[in-house]
Amino acid sequence: MPKVLLVEDNEANRDMLSRRLIRKGYGVVMAEDGAQAVEVASREKPDIVLMDMSLPVIDGWEATRRLKAGEGTRSIPVIALTAHAMSGDREKALEAGCDDYDTKPIELPRLLEKMQALLARTQA
Repeated sequence: MPKVLLVEDNEANRDMLSRRLIRKGYGVVMAEDGAQAVEVASREKPDIVLMDMSLPVIDGWEATRRLKAGEGTRSIPVIALTAHAMSGDREKALEAGCDDYDTKPIELPRLLEKMQALLARTQA
């Protein structure tokens, strides 16, 4: 069962997405801000991170940069989640170190497809 770190500051979004992931067979650990995301990822070693980019304390851009710079966390795939589907956001996410990008509201089949592709790549 792949372990997902869900980083989301909105409680309703966190609750809804975590329940849907658990129903699909994923283990889920959560963080509510970017600083907590870096700490939880270092401790829990998730298989993949779903990173909201608009976070308190440290935003998702900086949290991703820190994960990708960390010895024990750099190989963990990160999917950026953002409600700001503006031109350039995908490029900005990839420059910060994200492995993929998805927009909110979350379309679960599309997100699961992206997650499965990244997990298959890291397990190959």
